Amino acid sequence: MLVAKAGNIIFEHYQGTNPIGSKDSINTETPFHIASVSKTITAMAVLKLYENGKIHLEDEFSKYFPEFNYTGVTIQSLLSHRSGLPNYLYFMEDLGWNDTVNIQNHDVLNFLINRKTELKNIAAPNSRFNYCNTNYALLALLIEKISGQTYPQFIQLNIFDPLQMIHSFVFTPAETKRATPNYDWRGHAIPNNYLDYVYGDKNIYTTPRDLLIWHRALNNNLFLKAETLEKAYQPYSNERAGIKNYGFGWRMNNYPNGKKVIFHNGWWHGNNAAFIRLPDQDVTIIVLGNRYNRGIYKAYKLINAFADYFEVMDEDE
Repeated sequence: MLVAKAGNIIFEHYQGTNPIGSKDSINTETPFHIASVSKTITAMAVLKLYENGKIHLEDEFSKYFPEFNYTGVTIQSLLSHRSGLPNYLYFMEDLGWNDTVNIQNHDVLNFLINRKTELKNIAAPNSRFNYCNTNYALLALLIEKISGQTYPQFIQLNIFDPLQMIHSFVFTPAETKRATPNYDWRGHAIPNNYLDYVYGDKNIYTTPRDLLIWHRALNNNLFLKAETLEKAYQPYSNERAGIKNYGFGWRMNNYPNGKKVIFHNGWWHGNNAAFIRLPDQDVTIIVLGNRYNRGIYKAYKLINAFADYFEVMDEDE
């Protein structure tokens, strides 16, 4: 756990051993799987391509993948989870994928194209918000198509290396020994399965200090221009009234008093992650764990220690 204000650490704590039962303590250099918090990095990488004039947010995905037979699905609708596509975490299994074979991103794309008539729960693009990992698996393919690099290479060379996030990496089979194991709540190890090799929606390992570097880079416009980043922080899912919304790769809560919280949670296997940012206070709260614990998401309650954001908190926050 790490809490920082104005880029300076005001609280930091590490607990446990890696692996469980060993004598090696978890410390500032121990990388954790941040699950869907990875989407914040994928989305900002896409916006970097946009800022560099390589893509337009209104472009349909089929412009870059002509075989993609879903009219109206744009880069923007993928970023904001408004594509209408179903979730590969479910449809690959439902359509008979052999779970002894690891799924790759291109397999997700191929199933969408070739098995379209068998898919359920396809909605019209931009008709509603539907949080869906498929969107970010496709965005990783877009990054690869435009950059000519693999997604892990692009993230490493354009984000981790320049920002000196030296303990961060995208998981691939080559990084198996480097990946910190994860556990269920009882402390039993959870092995990888056939879903563990798709990236873009998950599969980034990092540390609280590296995520603080990421926060600083965004806040100080070291990675994206202010006007580009502002696009990411706009609410795009306004069909339901309430404080909760989603931008480009970021969840947000817009409170009636005008305050905004930018954040993302993550869960995958035994890994839980909370990455919370208070733009008006320049505060970030980061909690990562690799032994299943939903209590990690209660870190959100800490935001009122810095300003009056809410009176009564929704337990689902």
